[in-house]
Parts: sequence; structure tokens; C-alpha cells
Amino acid sequence: MTGVIEHFHAVVPAGGAGTRLWPLSRAGAPKFLLDLTGSGRTLIQATVDRLGPIAGHRIMVVTGAAHRDAVAAQLPEVDPDSIVAEPSARDSMAAIGLAAAMLERRDPDAVMGSFAADHVITEPGVFRETVRTAVRAAQDDWLVTIGIDPLIPSPAFGYIHLGDPLESHPGAFKVRSFVEKPSVHVAREYLASGEYRWNAGMFVVRPTVLLDLLGARDPEFVASLRTIADDPGRIDEVWPALPKIAVDHAVAEPAAERGRVVTVPASFGWDDIGDFDSLAELLDTTGEATSPIVLGDDALVHALHSTGLVVPGSGRTIAVIGIEDIVVIDTDEALLVTTRSKAQEVKHIVSALKESGRAELT
Repeated sequence: MTGVIEHFHAVVPAGGAGTRLWPLSRAGAPKFLLDLTGSGRTLIQATVDRLGPIAGHRIMVVTGAAHRDAVAAQLPEVDPDSIVAEPSARDSMAAIGLAAAMLERRDPDAVMGSFAADHVITEPGVFRETVRTAVRAAQDDWLVTIGIDPLIPSPAFGYIHLGDPLESHPGAFKVRSFVEKPSVHVAREYLASGEYRWNAGMFVVRPTVLLDLLGARDPEFVASLRTIADDPGRIDEVWPALPKIAVDHAVAEPAAERGRVVTVPASFGWDDIGDFDSLAELLDTTGEATSPIVLGDDALVHALHSTGLVVPGSGRTIAVIGIEDIVVIDTDEALLVTTRSKAQEVKHIVSALKESGRAELT
């Protein structure tokens, strides 16, 4: 099936600084504004590219006020009125909830899908067909999440525990529970059971259903979101008092306990590029790289008997000799040297810089 899905609205939350990708990703230039795949398109542009065929012009981006102009410049095809600026970061529930409150006013028959701006999907056609399946279930008032077929027993992701098939919607399964990031040992058990999928934070739902699920636990939160939707001029007044909580904790987990959530499992080459190790893996299309992968100008990198990832962002020549799985990220402002196995620890450097009064580098 092809074509735009009637009454489907795509919501793209674009927040976060991607601290594990520092100094490539920083507060002023977060990863969703960067081309991390070498495709010539930034992550947020690629996100809108794959949503366009099923959402048409019905795409809304929710981003920080500091990034609104940059997002608008990168996405001239998105209506400026559909680029919503958050006065401050309040986590995903506030961003997605505000989009829901705005969309229920615009289109009483709307189904919204929330898809992060900084993920990579290598099989967009399969992704779009998965969304179509999710939309059909959401039209029957289910909260639908897309479950990614796990490739490895990763402790870096949350998991979705599948229940029975949803008889009325082939391809969808009831969700028993959401599980926080497990140990590697537990993750292995999950994969062996065949009953678990990675939680990529993709949700498809009717806006009013989402707000009603939130309102069952926090009616004041919903009232505030609807106040902003009714009168956008009050956002600076109302926004700072909104709870800072993720949509998973605010809605998805309690709704799963009440039997209100289903998932559509799928595999379409998904990656959230969580750190430089995952970026290197994504860029190594053969899986057999015998020299460092270079994101940028290859002529600036000279390597002997080395593997890993090198980003020559400052224009300087970089030489690497006899080092396995090295990560070198060279920018005008800072230089990072680590290994792929320690890539997750980059976030600690960012914290240390802030604590030492060097926040301008983060």
C-alpha cells in the first residue's frame, strides 16, 4: 500500500544534546541537526524525508526555542506554524503531550505518530508499512508502540514484553509490560524467549486517547497542555510548571498495566546512534573494516595498522598508528580520543566540563 495516510499526523520531538557524541554533538548543535551518516542529509531531515510519503504536509516538529530557527532552515518543507518551540526542556511527555493537545483541536479524527528526530532507519519502506499497521490499531483507540526486533542482547535499550496477538489487527500484539534497561545476562534471556522487542520510543495513538491516558493519573498536566493549545500566547506562563517526565513513565507503562497498549514488531534497520561505538558500527557497512572509518575528508586521515572511527572536523591532519578500535573526534573547539569500548563514558566528560565551569564547551 502506498500514499498518504488519511488523518495521520507525524510528530517529531527534536530535543536532547546527545552528550555521548560530544564534541561532535553539543548543546548548540545537537545530533539531530548533524549529518552523521555521510548521506548529505541531517538526521532530522532524513526523519522528515521518510515520514513525508505517509504524512504529506501534516508534520509537526517540537524543539527547543534555541534550535527553532536552525530546524526551520533545515526543513523548508514544514509549515513554520508546525515548528513548535519549547521554552525549556521538560522531557518527552510535555513535548508529545503539547503536540497531542494541538492536534486534537486541528483534526478530531487525527491519529498521531511520534518519531524521534535523531534516529537512523535504513529500510524506510518497511518502516512506513509498519506505521500503517500501527495506525489501523490506533484508530481503534489503542496506544500503539513499535517494537524493534532485537539484534543483540543489548543492555542499552528498554524492552517491550509481548503478549497475545491482537486478533482484530494482524501484526499487532498486546503489551504485557515495558522493562527498563536490563543486564546483559537478562537481555540474553529475553532474546532466547522470543517474547521481547527493543523499545525505540515510537508511539502511534489518537491525540485524545493519549491525553485521556495521561489525565487518568495527572489531570492538571492535561489541563495545562490544553490551555497552551487553546492560547499559545500563554506557553511561557504555563510551561515552567509542567512535570518533567518521559512519556514512557507518564503514560505507556501505566497504560500497559491496564491492558491499553499494543505493539507492532518490526525490523527496518533502526539505530539510535547512542554513542561513537554505534556510529562506527552503522558506518561500517561491511563489518570488516581494516582501517579507521572516516566521517569527513578522508584525505586528512593517515592510518597504519589501526581500526576505529575518525572524524577530522577541524581540518587538521590526523595520523593514527597501531591502535585498534580508536575513536578520534577532532573539532574546532575540542578533541576527543577514546576507544569504542569506552564510548559510553563520554557523557562523564561532559558532566565534568559543566562542573568545572566550562559549560560553553558542552
